[in-house]
Amino acid sequence: MVDTSAYAETERSVVSHGLRLAVFEHVAVFEHGSAAADPPAPTVLFVHGYPDSHAVWDEVCARLGTGTGFHTARYDVRGAGASEAPRNLSGYHLDILADDLFAVADAVSPDRPVHVVAHDWGSIQAWHAATDPRAEARIASFTTISGPCLDHTAHWFRDRTRHPTPRGLVQLAKQGTKSWYVYAFHVPFAAPLLWRGWLARNWGETLRRAEGIEPRPGRHPQPTLEDDAVRGIDLYRANMLPRLARPEFRYAKVPVQIIIPTRDRFVSPALAEGLERWAPDLQRHTVDSGHWGALTKRAGEVAELVRGFVTEVEAVNAA
Repeated sequence: MVDTSAYAETERSVVSHGLRLAVFEHVAVFEHGSAAADPPAPTVLFVHGYPDSHAVWDEVCARLGTGTGFHTARYDVRGAGASEAPRNLSGYHLDILADDLFAVADAVSPDRPVHVVAHDWGSIQAWHAATDPRAEARIASFTTISGPCLDHTAHWFRDRTRHPTPRGLVQLAKQGTKSWYVYAFHVPFAAPLLWRGWLARNWGETLRRAEGIEPRPGRHPQPTLEDDAVRGIDLYRANMLPRLARPEFRYAKVPVQIIIPTRDRFVSPALAEGLERWAPDLQRHTVDSGHWGALTKRAGEVAELVRGFVTEVEAVNAA
């Protein structure tokens, strides 16, 4: 019998589109010390955002995985952490990022769908996967934090510009202001120079001052931050303008839970308005935190929301 209170972290590689992705799992361990061959419970797959690595999920995973029976998995997305990076801009397109997620899901949970939990750019790419036809067979549920679907966002902007109201125009102005960094990332050479010249070595202090988050040396910020941040700019350049200019109609047929940090400096809560149009099976929650604080200062609260949502979906599926 598996002792689910004892877990061991394992690392493996998953290849997607010719690139090696580093995948990290916590799996149950038998009393004599060998790892269980199969996950004893549902798999929760975490996807990190920019400019982070899988380590940004440390505190949520610590509360969700050990002792609960959940099999937790997370991976460094392409271009970040221990994963390999594409050689050109096209390697960061959302279709490829969604393929990465499905490749990892197939590796860590080949026989049952995974519950995806994603933040920031991890959530943007996870939305692309959750609205893919493959999702119905491979994704059991999706919890999104601070990362809207770019296609949904484009329609959100169009709705408010084509049918302007005072409230809608205020929402547009607020989100436009919050998205200042997106414009900056499209200025040639500017953002890479900033990261390499100053921001990378001061990122921990920046998070401390902005959100009261204490750095965890060697984990968050991760040692590879400078290179991760510079490479990750291509996420924006490869996807933002094409998706906002020519959005698709993308629908999530899996259960979706949105967790909204009320003090997010980058993503307005208003962006979630009308989301039921695209995700009819939707639950909404808020946490009193900033953008990264949801995964650190509010890690326990987020873990409980994930635990409850996964348990609920599993019960419905088993009925």
